[in-house]
Amino acid sequence: MRSFTDIFIKHPVLAVVVNLVILLAGWRALTTLPLQQYPKIESSSVIITTVYYGASAETVRGFLSTPIERVVSAIGGVDYVESTSRAGVSTVTVHLKLNHNSTAALAEVTARLQQVRSELPAEAEPPAIEMQRADRPYASFYLSFTSTERSVPAVTDWLLRTLQPQLSTLPGVQRVTFEGGRQVAMRIWIDPDRLAALNLSPGDVQAALKRNNFLAAVGRTKGNLVQVNLLANTDLRSAVEFENLIVADRGGAIVRLKDVAQVEHGAEEADMIAKYNGKEGVYLGIWALIGSNEIDVAHRLREEMDRIRPTLPKDIDMQLVWDGTMFMRNALTEISKTLAETILIVALVVFLFMGSVRTALVPLVAMPVSLVGAATFMFAFGFSLNLLTLLAIVLSVGLVVDDAIVVVENVERHVRLGKSRIEAALAGARELIGPIIAMTITLAAVYTPIGFQGGLTGSLFLEFAMTLAVAVVLSGIVAVTLSPVMSSRFVHAQGEEGRLTAFVNRRFEEVRRIYAWLLDRALEMRWAVVAASLLIMVSVWPLYMFSRQELAPVEDQNHISLFFQASPDSTVAATNREHLQVVKTLTSFPETEFTWSLTAAWGGFGGLVAKDWHGRARSTEEMYGEVFGAVSQVPGLRVFPRLDPPLPTPGQYDVELVLQSDVPPEQMLETVGAVLGAGWQSGKFMYVDTDLKIDLPEARVVLDRERVADLGLDLAGVGRELGTLLGGAYVNRFNYFDRSYKVIPQIGDKDRATVDPLLDLKIKTPGGQLVPVSTFTHIETSTAPRTLNRFQQRNAVRIFGGVIPGFTKEEALRVLETAAAAASGSGVTIDYAGESRQIRHEGSALIVTLGFAVVLIYLVLAAQFQSFRDPLIVLVGSVPLAISGALIFSFLDLTTINIYSQVGLITLVGLIAKNGILIVEFANTLQARGLSKAAALREATLTRLRPVLMTSAATVFGHLPLVLASGPGAAARNSIGMVLVTGMTVGTVFTLFVVPVFYSLIAAQHQPSPSQEDHERDELPTEVKGRSLEQTVSAG
Repeated sequence: MRSFTDIFIKHPVLAVVVNLVILLAGWRALTTLPLQQYPKIESSSVIITTVYYGASAETVRGFLSTPIERVVSAIGGVDYVESTSRAGVSTVTVHLKLNHNSTAALAEVTARLQQVRSELPAEAEPPAIEMQRADRPYASFYLSFTSTERSVPAVTDWLLRTLQPQLSTLPGVQRVTFEGGRQVAMRIWIDPDRLAALNLSPGDVQAALKRNNFLAAVGRTKGNLVQVNLLANTDLRSAVEFENLIVADRGGAIVRLKDVAQVEHGAEEADMIAKYNGKEGVYLGIWALIGSNEIDVAHRLREEMDRIRPTLPKDIDMQLVWDGTMFMRNALTEISKTLAETILIVALVVFLFMGSVRTALVPLVAMPVSLVGAATFMFAFGFSLNLLTLLAIVLSVGLVVDDAIVVVENVERHVRLGKSRIEAALAGARELIGPIIAMTITLAAVYTPIGFQGGLTGSLFLEFAMTLAVAVVLSGIVAVTLSPVMSSRFVHAQGEEGRLTAFVNRRFEEVRRIYAWLLDRALEMRWAVVAASLLIMVSVWPLYMFSRQELAPVEDQNHISLFFQASPDSTVAATNREHLQVVKTLTSFPETEFTWSLTAAWGGFGGLVAKDWHGRARSTEEMYGEVFGAVSQVPGLRVFPRLDPPLPTPGQYDVELVLQSDVPPEQMLETVGAVLGAGWQSGKFMYVDTDLKIDLPEARVVLDRERVADLGLDLAGVGRELGTLLGGAYVNRFNYFDRSYKVIPQIGDKDRATVDPLLDLKIKTPGGQLVPVSTFTHIETSTAPRTLNRFQQRNAVRIFGGVIPGFTKEEALRVLETAAAAASGSGVTIDYAGESRQIRHEGSALIVTLGFAVVLIYLVLAAQFQSFRDPLIVLVGSVPLAISGALIFSFLDLTTINIYSQVGLITLVGLIAKNGILIVEFANTLQARGLSKAAALREATLTRLRPVLMTSAATVFGHLPLVLASGPGAAARNSIGMVLVTGMTVGTVFTLFVVPVFYSLIAAQHQPSPSQEDHERDELPTEVKGRSLEQTVSAG
């Protein structure tokens, strides 16, 4: 019977040309593929920050956060909205759904804010909108600038004028921000006593500044022939000009600003201090465009730094203190090493099993054609070389040789049966075209459901699955085009085998004899085998349920993130002072390379950058507990360390549980306390805390409205006067070397150090008299929440924690969930943020995909076998048994159930089914040629023993480097490698005994058609012809 494969055997040049075209196109595509950490995903947040100087947290929540939340919640593509209201500032964060168009969302948010602008207080600043990656709420890179001679404001101003514009124009950079910088400002330090002596009020100073620092746009003169632009010096530009500004005229005596205030060419209030180790400086945050290739941005940034460095002033030092691509580059290097190791091991295994370099070349040639050829597809569909596509290539090394191994082994078998090499190639290829197509489609079909998987898992693994599927399909093309041609030329003719080949053949014959004896015993006790198989199948469920589960294993990323929490009444200076002790503690660790930090009054964040993993004895996970223990000893500042998440998920902490309620925060204290107590008692948390802290001291100025009215004052006037003295808001701007900066009037630090002197401040009545504030006010002190938080437009409390290494985040989250469900009333809703949201929404989504993949394989095999019974032999006889073999190791805590191990299980289904397909397909073929079911079964299993063992060995040994990998990104590779190696080892053993038993029980009868019987009688293996049928049946 002629076959499609005959064309290539008879026209070898055609076969070579087809495969060279695949190889060359792939190589061309490979050289242009971008390099990234993960597939391109758009995980974005829109941050809306609104400043309202001097306003309390309650005012900010009621008049800023609430109306903004209301309008932005109505836009499309929103996952959830949360807000934080602090004194003077509202922050509303809109978390977009994965891969939602961030540009469209930004435009819609901007339009919505215009609608609500009229509802916001007139004194509040316009809302500032920023777009950032949800999984990384800080910049991709931080450059630190420190100076031995200049102050922080001077360094900030120099950077603003010189480097920020240069760095902003780099391709792939979204924006460049200042962190820890202080803008130049004209500070007017009002002296209340001198004001009172001259019968002036703070409002008089503010009015004078507004009137006498004015930007005049005069226009131009225009005649018949010429026109002249007119300028007027109505604005002030220097401290001297401000000092001489006239505030009032007192009986002919002019009162200048310097008479009632100290004028200083200073800087705005510091709201954040940036440090590299303990050295204070200014950070430039380089934010990469969402979805851009950050490795390319990092290369361009380093090139720009090398260009800038020689031009820097002598006193300024520039350091790259944070590089978000550090782990990415290290992990890509390590996975590339794993790829090289895998290729070498597979090549060695193939050679040892073939016993000949010439024969081994046949499957080894399939490797570069399939792997490099897959790059054409990747390029066409816009994929990149990233950790997951490279992992797919590593996995496919062990898979793409399988079909070629089966082909060359079958051709060798036909040669041993006495055929010429060309005849053997023709017959062997004809026999295998059906199984190869079935195996290729099966393995490709396994990955198809991942393409339909939504959410983060689908976005991450789509490129992985498609790359692997294409590589496998290409290996199938090589197996039916090039492999038969090479086999017909490279396989040794009968009687010409080398010593090693003969030795290998003898060993396989011994194994075959032992296997034949064991198979006969298994077929004699088939019902015991079935019972044992069913028992093992049933055990899959408890093995899965009692295995530890997590989203992804923790990776060593050379970095430990740190989040700081200061005392509620702390200032920036006080927090910074305490933080210097933290820096001293962290730098004492031998593994520390440096620390970076951004500290604010409320706390801040930063990180410990560890030395390269080659240069330290401990992993970051091993350091983690000791780091927490050390920083916990620092008084005045709570430090929450966190190992960076292994996947691009939002959030700050390992576990984040949100309790939503409409009751005031005070009424949630009891519920929160019960949940925190359960967290501590579980022993799974290194720390567990909440953002509900009602310990912020407040002094409320209570006005006697009757008395205010008696004095002829109004509440708005009193509020404005107090705001001028204490608020710190700016009046207008002044020109300093062609840039505008703020003019900020305020009383000096000594007059606002405590609450009591505030009552002595004087305000002018409409009659011109100055009255002390104490005549119509009194101070009431109380405590309030540090921040007022909302989640999905409801009052919310967040409970967060850091998990002790050895426990999974899912286990820890379950503890808090159980406690929250028990402690909270009917009005409390449990929700999730950060990584916990991902765990609950997508933690087991791939199990559904696994079921879908099994159904898809069943349908593919049913079409291939023309039977609904035969696919059950392959699937029931091998798949559950292989899965249970893999799950034993997760049950024994050698790995966890995570998205990598789940993808490993899906891959395992396809791999183990390939072995069953080889046996069942050949047994059906032998039945169709006239053998009984028992004889066909025995002959098929013994004939296919060698290719099954060889392909399984190539897969197992090919994936062994994944199990043994160490360093950045190794945990993910260990997890998927462990599942595949153990599952394939156990599954292959089961396939060789359980599949024949199930075949003997449930396989359909395949009667030969007369034409097929006549045509194919010649194709029966000589071994079968020589053996009496009765002997074969009795053995079965």
